[in-house]
Amino acid sequence: QVQLVESGGGLVQAGGSLRLSCAASGVPFRRYAMGWFRQAPGKEREFVARITWTGSSTDYLDSVKGRFTISRDNAKNTGYLQMNSLKTEDTAVYYCAAAMTRWSEVATAYDVWGQGTQVTVSS
Repeated sequence: QVQLVESGGGLVQAGGSLRLSCAASGVPFRRYAMGWFRQAPGKEREFVARITWTGSSTDYLDSVKGRFTISRDNAKNTGYLQMNSLKTEDTAVYYCAAAMTRWSEVATAYDVWGQGTQVTVSS
């Protein structure tokens, strides 16, 4: 089974940018569709973005469309979430997740999760 490790979180001012990385190991990353989710304090985990096994298709939460970009490099076994024009409401712990058989915005479709990385956007 694949293991996932996120990195790239931190503190940024509103309007700034961050790029999150999700490093996969254990199994070729190309066998998994990938998603990014986030969870803010006191809120449920929500879908942010997803990308297919080959990267041919992507999908986003409406509130991040045009600001966030999900991508992957299967040769490097790494996925990414580029976040631009960050807003205070983007503050959350961000998780990457991998799904072997389904491409979904539903968290229960994902088989493996990383430990999360904190993103804090200040005003």
